[in-house]
Amino acid sequence: MSVLAMLTLGATLVVTISSVLQRQALRDGVDAAQTVAVYAGRAVDAESFTLALLDPAQRARLEDELAGYEGRLVSLRLWTFDGNLLYDSESASTGFADGDRLDAATRQARPDARVVTDVRGGTLGGTQREVLSVYTPMSVDGQIVGAAEVVLDHTATTAALRDGSRTVTVVVAAGLVILWLLLFRTVLTASRRLQTSALDNARLALLDSLTGLPNRRLLADRLARSIERAHEDGTRVGLVLLDVDRFKDINDSLGHDRGDELLEQVAARLRDVLRDEDLVARLGGDEFAVLLPEVHSIEDAERLAQRVRGVFAAPFVLGELPLHVETSIGVACLPDHADDATSLMRMADVAMYTAKAHRLGVAVYSPDEDDSSPARLVLLGDLHRALGARSTGRSGARGAPSSGGAGAGAGGDVVDGPAELELHYQPKVDLRTGLTAGYEALIRWRHPTRGLLPPDLFVPLAEQSGLIHELTRFALTTVVAQLALWQSQGRTTPVAVNLSAHDVTSPTVVLLIEDLLLEHDVPAALLEVEITETALVTEPSRIVPVLERLSALGVQVAIDDFGIGNTSISQLLDLPVDQLKIDRRFVTGLTATSLASSGRGSGVVVKAMVDLAHSFGLTVVAEGVEDAATADMLRSLDVDQAQGYHYAQALPADELPDPASTSVSTAVTEVPHPARPVASV
Repeated sequence: MSVLAMLTLGATLVVTISSVLQRQALRDGVDAAQTVAVYAGRAVDAESFTLALLDPAQRARLEDELAGYEGRLVSLRLWTFDGNLLYDSESASTGFADGDRLDAATRQARPDARVVTDVRGGTLGGTQREVLSVYTPMSVDGQIVGAAEVVLDHTATTAALRDGSRTVTVVVAAGLVILWLLLFRTVLTASRRLQTSALDNARLALLDSLTGLPNRRLLADRLARSIERAHEDGTRVGLVLLDVDRFKDINDSLGHDRGDELLEQVAARLRDVLRDEDLVARLGGDEFAVLLPEVHSIEDAERLAQRVRGVFAAPFVLGELPLHVETSIGVACLPDHADDATSLMRMADVAMYTAKAHRLGVAVYSPDEDDSSPARLVLLGDLHRALGARSTGRSGARGAPSSGGAGAGAGGDVVDGPAELELHYQPKVDLRTGLTAGYEALIRWRHPTRGLLPPDLFVPLAEQSGLIHELTRFALTTVVAQLALWQSQGRTTPVAVNLSAHDVTSPTVVLLIEDLLLEHDVPAALLEVEITETALVTEPSRIVPVLERLSALGVQVAIDDFGIGNTSISQLLDLPVDQLKIDRRFVTGLTATSLASSGRGSGVVVKAMVDLAHSFGLTVVAEGVEDAATADMLRSLDVDQAQGYHYAQALPADELPDPASTSVSTAVTEVPHPARPVASV
């Protein structure tokens, strides 16, 4: 509260109280004057007021009645209605009645009181004094007959009022001072508490309450300033993100108290191992960040990250339990990987999860591992658009059947799908006869600006976004329609379609295949489905029943990329499969020496796979055959079928040779060899 406000309040209180006292003094004076008028009325009759004449006897009685008021009564004058003076206690005085005051007393029966200064001579020898002059009605026998002008000594009352005002002023002033002091103390105490609380809140807003490290907010502020300085100086900023592997298991096993203790120890070790200019922050949970404001290269940032990883080498002692803990660390640098703080944080986060997924310990950001990069998001949007074009694409045959020839007559008409998505077919060759035993359908995307894209660029995006089901529907629909077209031309070559693990975890794909085969009147034996061994062992309880239904339907089932998963012999015996496709890693580099290397090498592994598959009655297909020597070696190992660039790359349907008229190995001799194998669906 300001001093001016306190002074205003004090003055208001003093004036108010003084006014109340003055009004009370006037009321007391009026009461005294009315009492004098009552006593005077006892001595004067109504006729005297009418005649304006007071006889000596009445005057004597009147003076006797007033004898008791000599101390305070200064003078008394009685006035008739007409303003004639009937009696004056000071016989020497002269004057006239105040008409307005006389009318108020006689006609309105209302007393009129005023404090005036008496300047007349008299008993006080002409000295001035404060007197109270009151005009009050005079009543005789209950009837107003005139007015009494009563003048009372007001000196003592005025002095009392002054003393009272001074006392009130002193009391109010003292009270206000005390009140101000109390309020000042209260406000000061509250202000100090608020300042302390604000400082605490500011500290808590910028520091982690458990470890005392800077939190995400302070890290963001320091990161923004470091990036601004780096843009001005042309320097580099590094960011390291790390979390504790299996921290949830530690919390669940040892309790959250031990988990908090572990985080505190991690924070202490990180502070000790880094440079003074580096900032260690806790982002929340078991995740930490290290800001490297002055790092010369990505390699330097990676070395600092390796140093951070080194703090986890020694066990952490929780209570009496020594615990070895691993960490996953991601590294990103500006401007190498990002241009702003948000992007830099995201890139480091991607790198950290790359390290966790591949158990690398430390990983530097790589666009190849960034499934959420802007380029991939754009590509995903284009894929949505391409699949949406199915509704406007033309269904049916493209062109008229050709009468013959290796280029067009063999393939016949091509079934349309989306305007940009295509299916190419790679032959699977019977190693005994050299003829085409079947095809594998491989999806391609003819992107309007990026050209022909292989599936490994967009199929993972489809799997992550849920578009894989639409992609699989397109592939199955196109293949079954193509089989129906070939069947009408007298061709009965089976075609294999790759299914994602997302497709075969639900029986919906079985219903789709049933409907397509029934709609196009295609025998189930002409359709094959391939699923990778890795996908098969991921969720066997959900995938195996779907494969059993497909097998019961008559659809051939193949295990793709066999040899890189964890399928046991007992599982293989119980699985509803018809083919094993040996992964290209075992086929590449297969030579005669690998077979004769005393039980070592790819040849021995392939031979074991072939014997195992044949013992179960399965057909063996080798992928990635790129030369005649490898084909000969596979034939000597009793492999049934092979596919690869040695025979043909994946071709559109209208470019395939007629498998009934010539062998693939002799008909396709000038197939261009791409730089690397093209992945399947």
